[in-house]
Amino acid sequence: MAAVARDRDRDAFARLFDHFAPRLNGYFQRLGLDAAAAEELVQDVMAALWHKAHLFDPSRSSLSTWVFRVARNRWVDSLRRDRLRGTPDAALSVPDPAMAADDSMDLADREERLRAALSALPAEQQELVRLSFFEGLPHTAIAERTSLPLGTVKSRIRLAFSHLRRLLADDKPQDTH
Repeated sequence: MAAVARDRDRDAFARLFDHFAPRLNGYFQRLGLDAAAAEELVQDVMAALWHKAHLFDPSRSSLSTWVFRVARNRWVDSLRRDRLRGTPDAALSVPDPAMAADDSMDLADREERLRAALSALPAEQQELVRLSFFEGLPHTAIAERTSLPLGTVKSRIRLAFSHLRRLLADDKPQDTH
């Protein structure tokens, strides 16, 4: 990333693009975007990375963490733009009509396990996860809304995800194949 920021090195950026673009595309599709919207957002993120390469600070986070933070912020921005244009939120959650029945059941099972894991979190962690990931608020806005210090918001969200990972790993259905 330093070569991209310092020298505007197109070869270094091409390697960065080749590494992250497919991962970002998968990430956006897991967030519910169709293939075309995911690809469009990947292009937007990669353009932002090219223009903001000088903002990357390896002492504050890994490159991967920074790239996915930029990606998440762009995704949240796209959701906000869609809301402002009048796209109903419900349209984002309409299941793919071509989804196979077993995939639909698997998705329902995962959603149920996630809801159960979320409900097992302490109330203050549930609220911060809801504000961050379901309402798409940045950590600074959450800190303002809850009157908590920014560091406390970040720590509680990190702790909540640690708990969720553990709860979901313990609750994984066993493969019977």
